[in-house]
Amino acid sequence: MHDSSDFERRGIPAVFVASEVFADAAQIQGDAIGFHPSNVMVQHPIQDRTDDEMRVIATEAVDELIARLTAG
Repeated sequence: MHDSSDFERRGIPAVFVASEVFADAAQIQGDAIGFHPSNVMVQHPIQDRTDDEMRVIATEAVDELIARLTAG
């Protein structure tokens, strides 16, 4: 979240990516720092995924990520 905020302040488009279970935490953190970046939530959990499973998650998210990075 802080990285996204820093990038955006410097005029560099950023999208915050996290697994869906952290959506509430992201909202609370955004409230605390006064910044709510564009975000994409992906399937949870991440840490136990195989490379093939991670490729599927990335493939499912990439179009939305690109759209959010290029919106404006």
